[in-house]
Amino acid sequence: MTGFFTRQRFGQPQFLAGSLLLAFLAQAIWLVHSELQGSESPGASEQVRMAAGWRQIHGGGIAGAPYPDPPGSLPVEVSRDDAGFDTEHSPLLSLVTAAPLLACPRWLLNSTWRWLLRISFLAFGVFLGASLWYVSRRLCGNTGGFLALTLYCFSPTMLQASAVWHTEPEILAAWGSFGAIFTAIAVAHTLYAPREVVLWNWRRIVLLGISLAIAVGSQFSMIVVVPIALAFLLYLAPIRRGAALAIWSAACLVALLALFATYFFHPHTFFQGMQHASFWGATWRSFTVLAVYRRVGTLILRSCPAFAPLLPATLATYFAWPRTRYFGNTAPLLIALLFIALDIAHPHVAGAGFLLASIPFLFIFVSGVLADLMETRFRALVTALVWGLLAADILWTLLKLAQVSRG
Repeated sequence: MTGFFTRQRFGQPQFLAGSLLLAFLAQAIWLVHSELQGSESPGASEQVRMAAGWRQIHGGGIAGAPYPDPPGSLPVEVSRDDAGFDTEHSPLLSLVTAAPLLACPRWLLNSTWRWLLRISFLAFGVFLGASLWYVSRRLCGNTGGFLALTLYCFSPTMLQASAVWHTEPEILAAWGSFGAIFTAIAVAHTLYAPREVVLWNWRRIVLLGISLAIAVGSQFSMIVVVPIALAFLLYLAPIRRGAALAIWSAACLVALLALFATYFFHPHTFFQGMQHASFWGATWRSFTVLAVYRRVGTLILRSCPAFAPLLPATLATYFAWPRTRYFGNTAPLLIALLFIALDIAHPHVAGAGFLLASIPFLFIFVSGVLADLMETRFRALVTALVWGLLAADILWTLLKLAQVSRG
C-alpha cells in the first residue's frame, strides 16, 4: 500500500483538485437542499423513475419495459410510446435513482429518502469533474487542468445537472460519453507498446465497455459514441488497426452485456426494449430554424458565463495560431461541435444530453488554448486576465446560488 500512496499520486495538485471538487459538491448539495426544503414530494418524472426502479429491484417488472401505468398518465418528461415502453432510456436511470434507498436503514428512510434519490447523481457530477481534471491535466498540464476544473466546478449547468435541480438526470449520459471517448483515446495510445495488446488491455477494455453502456443506457441516442470511439482507435493507431478493431469489438460485447444486465438478464424483455428504443430520431429540419441556434447559444453561455469572452478569444487564437492546433485541443473541439450539432438535430427528449455532454469538451478546449497562451511572452497579462475573469465567474455563480429560492 505504501507504493500507492505516493507524492506523485497524492500531492499538492491532487489536494487542490479535491478541494475544488468539494466546493462543487457543496454547491450542488445547496441546490438539492433548496429544492427539497420548499416542496413536499419529488417531481413527477423523479417519482416515476423511483417507483419503476424500486419495482424492478423487488422483482415487479423491468423499469420502462413497459411502464405499468397508462401512457397518458405519465408526465411529459418521461419518453414512452403507445405500448408504454421507454423509447429513450434503458432501466439504468431508474435503477440508479432507486438503488440508494436499499442502502439506507429503515429508521432513516422517513427523513432522508428524498435526499437518497439525488445521491447517485451528485456522485456522478463529482466523478465527471475528477475525470475532466485527469484528462485535461494529461493533455494541457497542471495549468490547463486547473483551468478546466475551475470552469467545471462553478458551472451553473453542471451544478444543476448534478443536483437534478428542476431538470432531468442527464449527468450520467455526459459522464459515460466523456469516459468512452477518452478511454478509447487512451487505449489507442497503448497500442504502440510491444505487447499482446488485446489481453494486456483487458482493464481498459472493460472500462471502455462500461463507459459505452453508461452512455447508451442513459440515453439511447448516445449510441453515436460507439462509432466515435472506433474512429479514434483507428486514427490514433494506424499501424495496429487489427488490434484496435479487436479491442473495440470486445468493448462493445462488454457494453452489450452490461446493458443486458440493466434488464436483469431477461432476454425477451431486453429484445422488446431494444425494438422500441429510439437510437436516432434526428431531424435535419432543425438546422433551418434560427430560434434553435439562439436556444443553443443561450444554453452554452448559461453553462459558463465566462464563455462569453473566452470562447470567441480561444477560437480566434486556435484558427490564427498554428501552435494551438494539435490533437489535445482539436479533438475536444471537434467532439463538442459534433455534440452541439446532434443537440440541434434532436430537438426533443432524444437529444437532451448532447448539449450537456459537449460542455466538458468545451472546457478542455478553452483551457488548452489558454494554457498555450500562458506560455508566451504575454504570460503575465494573459494570466492576470484569465484568473480575473475566473474570479468574476466564480463570484457570479455564488451570488446566483445565494439567491436560489426554495422549492
